[in-house]
Amino acid sequence: MAEIIQKDGNWTFDGDVVRIVPGRDKGVGLLRQTLGEVTVPLRALAGISHEPGRKAGRLRLRLRDGADPLLQVTGGRLPEASDPYVLTVGADRAGVAEYFVEEVRTALLLEQVDPGPVDAYLLPGPAVPVTVGAGDGTVSFDGDRVSLEWNWKTEEGKASSGPHEFRVGALRSVEWAPAKGLDNGWLRFRLAGAPPAPEPKYDPYAVELFGFKKDPLMALVAAAVLVRMPHPAAPRDAVPAGWGEKELGAGPGAGVAAAEDHDVLLRRLRELAELHGAGVLTAEEFTAAKQAVLRRF
Repeated sequence: MAEIIQKDGNWTFDGDVVRIVPGRDKGVGLLRQTLGEVTVPLRALAGISHEPGRKAGRLRLRLRDGADPLLQVTGGRLPEASDPYVLTVGADRAGVAEYFVEEVRTALLLEQVDPGPVDAYLLPGPAVPVTVGAGDGTVSFDGDRVSLEWNWKTEEGKASSGPHEFRVGALRSVEWAPAKGLDNGWLRFRLAGAPPAPEPKYDPYAVELFGFKKDPLMALVAAAVLVRMPHPAAPRDAVPAGWGEKELGAGPGAGVAAAEDHDVLLRRLRELAELHGAGVLTAEEFTAAKQAVLRRF
């Protein structure tokens, strides 16, 4: 058993898994605190390193590409305070950190773990249900359905479309990007069969993020949804037939939700009309998008 205890958090390794428990130091980001304990199986690891420093160093876990839905959806854009796989290590504990690194590397070597990419998630993602309010909206996810609600900061046309709810099976993709400089970030859901989306400020299926403290928590929602979607590297025959069309009446289960699907399509038509009236969509874009929706009735 290897263990390192710091104000930033506690890491332990028992030969099979690395257990990561966030600390309560002021430098620990809200995302790490909310995510809580993370258990990383040895087969999900690509490597580990210790970066010593004069006052403090960094212990870093490197996961195999595609193993963790949180890393998949954030794409290396998490700030260090929010990264659960980075531990700040005091200079006086550098020796312990080096020992920890050696124990993990030895286990990787003995088990001959392939450091290459994977085609299935090896971590379960954040716990559900999860609800986060940030930016111009609140997102809730119960493991099956995503719900979006708007607040006073939402652009008027977008807010007038009202709240939205859809199943994971209706999604083509989920995207998260942090605010950077003067550019706002977003959490965006792209539904199968939907026309090209406007910018997040006007997109009724996107939450715009302004760079405030709770913004990174939207990455937890994104990861919780993503882990329940087909893995991007999964073989074609591993993706369920009709995935991404279920909520639109073109795949398995369409008969069960037919009435609900009709309401979803009607609401989408109203949203498109509002976007056109607000000048977000050109006449040509509005006509093309409307025809795409009408074909699904």
